[in-house]
Amino acid sequence: MKAPKYTGLLLSALLSIYAVQGLAYQAAPSSTGRPPNNSKTNQRDAHGANPTAQSQSNDKADVELAAHVRKAIVGEHSLSTTAHNVKVIASGGVVTLRGVVRNAEEKSRVETIASGTSGVSRVDNQLDVEH
Repeated sequence: MKAPKYTGLLLSALLSIYAVQGLAYQAAPSSTGRPPNNSKTNQRDAHGANPTAQSQSNDKADVELAAHVRKAIVGEHSLSTTAHNVKVIASGGVVTLRGVVRNAEEKSRVETIASGTSGVSRVDNQLDVEH
């Protein structure tokens, strides 16, 4: 019975390919041609009173609303990778958007997508434009 041996080898090969692809994806530059760096934004958020991703409520309705908004943003293929990665924090129908986007048009587009999502009563757009 050599099937288990080959199954293990096949599984190992697939995991290796997956790991290499993951490393390549992490190292990929943003749309600006340089690796993303949100260090300054993250430092600012660490000490501020503004909501962060860790502020997200575990209330089922809030988690589902944040997921719906995230899905709508990621589903908009005209947005940059940085826009797809904005922080979405939902609480009682209010959605806070944090992070960096490419330009003012993209900032407005992300807000429009969020506000058009069912269940959103208000959007607090705290997005920054990339410099």
